[in-house]
Amino acid sequence: MHTETAGNNGIRQRRHGAVALLLAAVVVLAAAAQTAEAHPPRGGVTSRYVRKHQASDDMPLDADVFAVPAGRNAPQQVHIGLADQTGTAIFVSWVTVEAEGNSTVLYGRAADNKLDLAAEGIITRYTYYNYTSGYIHHCTLANLDHGTKYYYAVGFGDTVRTFWFTTPPAPGPDVPLRLGLIGDLGQTPDSNSTLTHYESHTGDAVLFVGDLSYADKHPLHDNNRWDTWGRFAERSIAYQPWVWTTGNHEVDFAPELGELAPFKPFTHRYPTPWKASESSEPYWYSVKLGPAHIIVLSSYSAFGKYTPQYKWLEAELKRVDREVTPWLFISTHVPWYNSNNFHYMEGEPMRAQFEKMAVNARVDAVFAGHVHAYERTHRYSNIKYNVTDGKCTPIADRRAPVYVVIGDGGNVEGLADELTWPQPAYSAFREYSFGHAVLDIKNRTHAYYAWYRNHDGNKVTADTMWFTNRYHMPNHDDSVYSIHALASAKPNKVAYASAY
Repeated sequence: MHTETAGNNGIRQRRHGAVALLLAAVVVLAAAAQTAEAHPPRGGVTSRYVRKHQASDDMPLDADVFAVPAGRNAPQQVHIGLADQTGTAIFVSWVTVEAEGNSTVLYGRAADNKLDLAAEGIITRYTYYNYTSGYIHHCTLANLDHGTKYYYAVGFGDTVRTFWFTTPPAPGPDVPLRLGLIGDLGQTPDSNSTLTHYESHTGDAVLFVGDLSYADKHPLHDNNRWDTWGRFAERSIAYQPWVWTTGNHEVDFAPELGELAPFKPFTHRYPTPWKASESSEPYWYSVKLGPAHIIVLSSYSAFGKYTPQYKWLEAELKRVDREVTPWLFISTHVPWYNSNNFHYMEGEPMRAQFEKMAVNARVDAVFAGHVHAYERTHRYSNIKYNVTDGKCTPIADRRAPVYVVIGDGGNVEGLADELTWPQPAYSAFREYSFGHAVLDIKNRTHAYYAWYRNHDGNKVTADTMWFTNRYHMPNHDDSVYSIHALASAKPNKVAYASAY
């Protein structure tokens, strides 16, 4: 019996020791959690994923995605866009080639022969060097209801084609909104994969961060490539509005060809709601979709102090009402933060002008393209720098936006594959692949963000993050890596201290 008791005592002592160790571990973990809350973990992640080598050539002109619709003078390149700030007015645009045709749009809430509303459009054409466009029709459908499905038809008198769209939800703090994010798309096989992958989502709208057709990459800025791009993208932009940001490949300034008017093909083809947002040019404006106030800026228009764009942005930020539209985003083509040698530091002039405004306004995120890779930052700012104080290193700043570079749509120029080392402290996750992203705004405090890479023809979730709103819940939302990022990435070996 004595032996049994001693044995039992030994077992109990070992159990008590294990419990004590477990409790000690819990205390340590709790302390670590408190420390992490006060000083969230930092550091950058560079993905290990390496895309298979593949030429980034534009698809041939006879590719099926460029097919001209059947029928006499059939409308083609059909697309819609916001004609006011909130989506109660929609632009419907299309091109006819054989003749002017009819610019009437019939529309309504029921399909087929029950389109009981009509609107009359206008026709424009342009020439670019040795190219003359087709007849470009623009028609505004006004007085629409929010969150409502409408059918519309164009091509009367020739070949009628019918489409549909759903208007965006009304501005409101807790209205769900799904926003697609695409940039630098072009018209290569990779572009086709990106658009196909995005189509698997049921988005409310797309925020496009610039560089559409890459027509200027062809001899003489071959504007036939604007037509092929319009037919290629029709399968998405005829059914939901895309919010356009102009990139360098929309400028089309070519004095050697006698073309001195910048943005000529873009402005003839893709109208924006600039007048509704009190802008003086089509290239910077704002929209309010559900809980989101989106400010679109132009990297290739003057933005220095006292310029029209600068003064407009100052006024626009004062008009933002975070109680109605709690989520505040900026879209611009050239990134303000970028750790790729491609286009490195090109965004500095605009960052120097506008970053302090963005931080003071508590902008939630700034989306950009231009660099043909993907990158997401921590919340960092560099607003204390001036030419005399020497403080020119970005620091962690909970008031700052997350910067997302998503110029990875699949364009003809290929990937930007020259990352800078060591990975900067501000860089949270980066990868040079093609893909797209989706932002799901749930309510006034939370939004789920995911970036999807094009992986050998498949759509793969590669980076995710839960955003918390800078106005309603300004916590450390950028301090924890997603499981998807960690699964396919290696951490940067350089340690960084939190500056929160």
